[in-house]
Amino acid sequence: MAQNMVGAFRASNLGRRIGFTLLMLVVFRIGAHIPIPGVNASVIQSLFNSQASIFALLNLFSGGATATLSIFALSIIPYIDASIIMQLMTVVVPRFEEWSKEGEEGQRKINTWTRWGSVGLGALQSVGVSYYLYRYSNHGQFVFMHHNLGSMFFCAAMLLVGTVILMWVGEQITDKGIGNGISLLVFFGIISRMPFGVSHLMQYVSAGVLSIPKLVIFLLIALILVVGVVIVNEGQRNIPVQYPKRVVGRRVYQGQSSHLPLRVNQAGVIPVIFAISLLVLPYTIANFAKGAWTTWLTHYFGITSPLYIGLEFVLVVLFTFFYTQVVFKVDDVADNMKKAGGYIPGIRPGKPTADYLTRVSTRLTLVGAVFLGVVSIIPSFITMGMGINGLYFGGTSLLIVVGVALDTLKQMQAQMLMRQYEGFMKKTPT
Repeated sequence: MAQNMVGAFRASNLGRRIGFTLLMLVVFRIGAHIPIPGVNASVIQSLFNSQASIFALLNLFSGGATATLSIFALSIIPYIDASIIMQLMTVVVPRFEEWSKEGEEGQRKINTWTRWGSVGLGALQSVGVSYYLYRYSNHGQFVFMHHNLGSMFFCAAMLLVGTVILMWVGEQITDKGIGNGISLLVFFGIISRMPFGVSHLMQYVSAGVLSIPKLVIFLLIALILVVGVVIVNEGQRNIPVQYPKRVVGRRVYQGQSSHLPLRVNQAGVIPVIFAISLLVLPYTIANFAKGAWTTWLTHYFGITSPLYIGLEFVLVVLFTFFYTQVVFKVDDVADNMKKAGGYIPGIRPGKPTADYLTRVSTRLTLVGAVFLGVVSIIPSFITMGMGINGLYFGGTSLLIVVGVALDTLKQMQAQMLMRQYEGFMKKTPT
């Protein structure tokens, strides 16, 4: 079996796809180390050392590019936001809903709107970040060496160009590489920061802040979380579906049994990103203003505050239920099953099938939602229990890394298996 898999890997174009993907990821990392001209790096570092806002989320997805204010500082966040908005629009706007049902042509239209939406959101975010940096100062030193509006708009333009380049790189990986290009960019950005996270932990150990027993406990918790994420991401319930015997013309098609897989975590990591973005938004807005209320907000919305932890858990659970209803349309599934002549044994087609799928999906979603909520707040408890700050490998990054890794491995196995089938069918009998 191992020899067959190696032979399929060599004979197929999988090696070429992997090579192209690695090349695009190298381009991503090179761009992450190209700073925007005219920026004071020491002031940027003081910003990240003193404040925790939306910049921390950007820095996580960009692989540290935001902390150095490189041309890829915004990462692929505008494209992710535009994709989520377009998915929500397919439920709200009838025109977009029709496109989602038109197959490849409709998907092409949705992708075009997503690209333009990414440019629009990228422009807004670029101007917002640049304006915030324009106002920020550290002991009389400003972010821009030439403190004027021209430098601010130049920074915004460079950030927007970087976002467009990353969007193009991600789409090229999807078309010519392996896996989802956007997800791989986020995955690689998080992985590239892992050495920094390890050195951060070692500094705590050498300084005596984190003892060896606590480090062992931390590693065990991380291992348990990884195993849990794999189990939940791979967990699914197979609903049996029976198709009766059909007569088409003079041909008789025998009935067959199949199944409808319902995943425990159908929403993925999107609810966690939603919740974190919403929670850090008030703090980020407060940074634009001055006053006593900003101190109150900082105290009650800190990552270790009970209010923040409780709201994060509740929002993750609510967003999981909401987003699952968006991606898994029970009525459409039941209607398509009825049109194809399929039915669930013991359940009548139509509305009873939709009600049954709703009950099963709700129970599975409850398990997945609670799990996502627990994973998202565990880093806060670790921070409080072990007395460490700036925990790098949090729940969001863990979910993204494990999910993308599993999806990429599945696509690689599918391509190699397809090549094995093709080679088997091309063999001539002896």
